[in-house]
Parts: sequence; structure tokens; C-alpha cells
Amino acid sequence: MPHAETAGVEATPRTRLRWWTELPLILLVYACYSAGRLLARGDVSHAVDHGLAILDIEKALYLNAEHPLNRLFTREPWLGVPADFWYASLHYLITPVLLVWLFRSRTVRYRAARTWLMTSTFIGLIGFTLLPTCPPRLLAEGHGFVDTMAQYSSYGWWGGEASAPKGLGGMTNQYAAMPSLHVGWALWCGVILWRFGGTRLTKVAAVAYPLITTIVVMGTANHYFLDAVAGAAVMGVGFLLAPYVMRIMDRLRTRFGPAATPAAVPAGSVARNAGAPVTVGSGATSSSIVSGGCQTSAGERIPRQRESRLGSGAGQSASPQDAGDGAPAPAR
Repeated sequence: MPHAETAGVEATPRTRLRWWTELPLILLVYACYSAGRLLARGDVSHAVDHGLAILDIEKALYLNAEHPLNRLFTREPWLGVPADFWYASLHYLITPVLLVWLFRSRTVRYRAARTWLMTSTFIGLIGFTLLPTCPPRLLAEGHGFVDTMAQYSSYGWWGGEASAPKGLGGMTNQYAAMPSLHVGWALWCGVILWRFGGTRLTKVAAVAYPLITTIVVMGTANHYFLDAVAGAAVMGVGFLLAPYVMRIMDRLRTRFGPAATPAAVPAGSVARNAGAPVTVGSGATSSSIVSGGCQTSAGERIPRQRESRLGSGAGQSASPQDAGDGAPAPAR
């Protein structure tokens, strides 16, 4: 069995998924995501310290992609404005669209992919809670970052506070930079497109979408490069944990869910399990017709078998001494 199947990515759901149960589940996870960002509001001084520590680590590693990208997006509105729209919109559009597409056309793959995404999101919430981090755009001006969302807010629906609509900035946690779930979710989308897209265009989009998103989150000064790395790492951990999460959910469903009942066999139909007696059900009774090796339906006649043999007795089969044409076996 391939490793991916062992890991649970190819898992087949044991119960049929319904959209009216999936949609509330996804909305619940998104509500937890939003609530977790709000609950993660900690001391601003600690968040600033964490942001500066990330800059120091990147400086020690000779990483400085944020400053040149941010200066470029600030200087060139034809880059900065689309980047802000990208940051404020696609995170909430592409991911649900791919979930719906998987649900409708790749049902066998959907459950594992959804579990992977949700597990990673909950891990990200833990990161927001334990490590509140000030994004580059909220650092003091002396650090050289410009908030492009505030600079170009007149072009879009967002205000000067993150990507929230005007007047709703207070409902977001602006110190939830580590890890970057913008990058994490974009990476998930890229993997899904690459594996299940099936066309050259989807392959290109699978690579371009997470790559451009990584550039955008740094150019708009919403995340550090290490935030993007952490977002990718969170998705990796979520991928490894997803099979175990699905097993736990299966056990809980088996233990606390409604007991499974065998499907009823319609009256008059014939069971076709090889090696088992073939029976006809009518009400509460059933009678044997032929051995399990014969694939005949109720009322069918074995080729060249005499009508009198089928009609005689109550459900009796032809004598093994008959050849099927009425002559005794030795006379054939």
C-alpha cells in the first residue's frame, strides 16, 4: 500500500458525508479560528518583543526578504494594491472553494484533506496563543516597515487595521503573526491542486499560489519570512497528525454514534455473495434456490432445465441425476 494511503490521505469515509453536516463543522472551525485570534490578545509589549526577536534571528541567518519587498509594494501602487486585495480576499475564497470542489467531485479524498486542514488550523491557534507576535507593519517606524493595507485602504473595503472591513478592525487580533496561516492554507491549496487538479494549468496554479502568497504576506508587512516557514511547518505537522485524528473520530463515532444497521434486502431479490447460498426473501421467510456459485435471479431458469422440475415441489431444484434436458445422466 502506498505511503500516502497509509498516512490517511487516500482514506475512504466509513459513512457517507452530507453537506448539511460538513458546513456547520467548517463554520465551527472558522469560528474557533476567529475566537482563538481574539483570545490570543496578550500583552502588546511581549508581542513586540517576539517580533523583534524574529528580526534578530533573521538578521543572524542573513535573511532579509521583508524590507525590499515592502519598499517595492509601497513605492509601486500597481503592485501594492493587488497584493493587498490578494491578502485580504483569497485566503477566505480559494480554500473554501477547493473544499467544496473536493466534496462534490473527489469525495473519497475529501475527509482526509479536510481533517488535515482543520488539524493544522488548530495547531496554528496554539501558536497564536503561546507566541503572540507583532507583525512588521505594527513595529515602530524606525524599523523601516510601511503598512500597505493602511496606505492603500482607500482602494479596498479594509481599513487601517489588518484586512478587516472598515470599522471592524477591533474584532481581529493583530498580534497573531506566528505562524502565518495565510501561507499554511495556501500550501494546502497548492497540494490539493497538484494532486487532484489533473491539468497543466492547475499544476502551475499549485506552485504559483503558495509562492505568491508568501511574497504578498511579506511585501504587505503582515508577516516575517519565519512566519511563512512556521506556517508551512504547521501544515506538515497537521498532515502527519491527520490520520490519528481521523482514527480518534472514528472511534468516537462508533462509541457514541447511532448503531449501524444492516441494509434491508428487498423482497424477491437475490443475495449474490459468492460462496453463500443464494436466497429469495419474501416477508419473514426465505428459501434456497441454487448454490452460491450460480448467479441467477428469482424466477430465472437454468438453461435447458425442465419447467416441470422448476415448478414441482416448493422451491425444489433439479435433481443432480438430471442432465438438464430430461435425460438421465448415464444416457447422455
